[in-house]
Amino acid sequence: MATLAEVAKHAGVSPSTVSYVLSGKRSISDSTRVRVQAAIDALGYHPNAGARALASSKSHIVALVVPLRTDLYVPVMMQIAIAVTTTARQYGHDVLLITNDEGPEGVRRVAGSGLADGVILMDVELEDERVEVLRRHGTRASLIGLPADPAGLSCVDLDFAAAGATAADHLADLGHHEIAFIGQSEGVYRRHTGFAERTLAGFQERCQTRGLRAVHRPCDASFEGAAGVLARIFEDRPDTTGLVVQNEAMIAPLLGLLRSSGRTVPEEVSIVAIGPDEPVAVQTSPRLTTIPVPAQELGRQAVEMLLGPDAGNSGVTLLPPTLSVRESTAPAPGR
Repeated sequence: MATLAEVAKHAGVSPSTVSYVLSGKRSISDSTRVRVQAAIDALGYHPNAGARALASSKSHIVALVVPLRTDLYVPVMMQIAIAVTTTARQYGHDVLLITNDEGPEGVRRVAGSGLADGVILMDVELEDERVEVLRRHGTRASLIGLPADPAGLSCVDLDFAAAGATAADHLADLGHHEIAFIGQSEGVYRRHTGFAERTLAGFQERCQTRGLRAVHRPCDASFEGAAGVLARIFEDRPDTTGLVVQNEAMIAPLLGLLRSSGRTVPEEVSIVAIGPDEPVAVQTSPRLTTIPVPAQELGRQAVEMLLGPDAGNSGVTLLPPTLSVRESTAPAPGR
């Protein structure tokens, strides 16, 4: 691996000039800066992380708190994490992963040690203890999610309340009057996880406005859980013709269970899925009508809030939902 002295020799400048180019602490002419950068690129030089941190009082690390829970759909979370990592690299930052099992202590360790230049929280709960830790330490942070009180915070998320309302509207417009919301597991609602609570609230409010008869059923991430929930829905509400599903792990089992029960999709039962995007939505049979979670955009904007030109400005950004109509929804039977 090339050294700073080798870069200086290759560029025909002193080692201190190379340091000034890297740190930006002194004004260097454009021609010299270009020459030094060309030498860095040619030799593949990477500044020592510790030395760089000492020189700039920055760690050039972003801490990402990743929810690795058995009751959450991990692929979407990983898509967000990948987007955070690639965007952070554009700003010269690496990403330190902290798992949710560390809870507030993990956030407190990072916030109190200066280990990272900022923290990104995922899987945000309405009353999230980690948020209070960040507030107490004055740590720069962005949230992919929305707590009950977002004052002074930088938050980005899908407008899940609008997503729930959009799903209800789509089924109502197709003439469905009896619909069911198959949601996350009980544990997600017990934690008052923001995205789940807001989706359900938006769905229920719109159903009431549109005069729909609706029911909510949490669903565990298992085939048995899906079978039990579906059987209960049709036993209690035999005239149900529309399903809104916010539990990606349950989509394939639900489609199989509907087929085995003799209910065809979409002729007898229409399905709107909140969460999945291509390729998941187009690999099912029939192809799913979806309101996707914009994972790439959520990860990108969370990093921009920490490291971009407007870093440090608090505020809430809610991305509007997009309904992609495919083959799993159709007019209600008999309409």
